[in-house]
Amino acid sequence: MIVTTGDKTSPHIRERARKMAETFGHRFVERRRCTLAALRNRYGDDEFVVFRNNDVRYTKLGVTELIYHPSMAYVRIKRLLAGEGDTMIAASRAQPGDEVLDCTAGLGSDALVFSHVVGEAGRVTALESEQALFTLLHEGLLLYESSIESVNEAMRRIVLKQADHVEWLRGLPDRSVDLVYFDPMFREPVKESASIDPLRALANPGAVKPEAIREACRVARKTVVMKELRGSEEFGRLGFERIVHTGTKLAYGVIDIAGNNVAN
Repeated sequence: MIVTTGDKTSPHIRERARKMAETFGHRFVERRRCTLAALRNRYGDDEFVVFRNNDVRYTKLGVTELIYHPSMAYVRIKRLLAGEGDTMIAASRAQPGDEVLDCTAGLGSDALVFSHVVGEAGRVTALESEQALFTLLHEGLLLYESSIESVNEAMRRIVLKQADHVEWLRGLPDRSVDLVYFDPMFREPVKESASIDPLRALANPGAVKPEAIREACRVARKTVVMKELRGSEEFGRLGFERIVHTGTKLAYGVIDIAGNNVAN
């Protein structure tokens, strides 16, 4: 993977890109007005992380391009600030001070909403197994500036780790976090959601394993939650006890730990 910068990038951002490349073992290349295709031909690598003054993006030439943005998390947090509800938060029973483990970070949208809700007294650890997504999210969470300071603070508080979630869960003590969350790539893509296609090209395509749910139930104090499509057979396959529907095609499967069942 090549790390580079856009034209007219500030010295601060250029140095940030250089340090990121050094930290994660990538090649840093000065752009010097070269096209990405020219850099690919010169270095034999078609994967790029490009830092610009206002954003950071991942590009695999001829395959996909993805820019970090808080996306719907920004809208959801604005609604929470206005006193409206959020189905994920209601289903998980997340509250200020909770410790959350997001096992499938992706672009961090749900982790960001959790981080806002649990606040400074809480903690959100987000796991991403795929290097390209991890790198993009790591830098995006540090560099992106929204117009709402509480959103920026929530982004900076997320603890991001590149890890396989089953292995990570195995290493945690019993009842060591309040809730464990899964948002895997859906088994059946939502055809209307073309915006998710670039993410699907980079994300881990594997289904959640029963072992992951068993470990999550051992680790969680309150709930284990998974987002999927309404009617998905994954909820039954993995043993989720209740289903909370949203106003869209999505639903949340919930396992309430220690018999603390909550009616739908």
